[in-house]
Amino acid sequence: MQRQDQLSEKKQVIVVRTDLKMGKGKMAAQVAHASLGAAEVSLLKNPDWYESWKGQGQAKVVLKVGGEAELEELQRKARGLGLPVSLIQDAGLTQLEPGTATCLGIGPGPSDLIDKLTGKLKLL
Repeated sequence: MQRQDQLSEKKQVIVVRTDLKMGKGKMAAQVAHASLGAAEVSLLKNPDWYESWKGQGQAKVVLKVGGEAELEELQRKARGLGLPVSLIQDAGLTQLEPGTATCLGIGPGPSDLIDKLTGKLKLL
């Protein structure tokens, strides 16, 4: 019998900084890094969440924030809630300075928990 937590809806959210004015390709690559990074953290720390999310179709939502401070605050709060996170910092090879925080992957984790943290953010 599956535990209730395994049956609850899971999703992943990727939050992107819009103040950086990244090109579309650059942004897509950064979002991919955040999604994969957070999924790997979930696989290690919350394998039940990861497997449930995978089995449910790997739902992802991409949201936006206006700057680095908002991204860092979301990271702090997500960690406080026990959610897997992955903060992406650019290597600086193309459009951005090395170490620039571009986006944050949160989850996969329980949708209701992630919504408490990100529910007021706007879609990218």
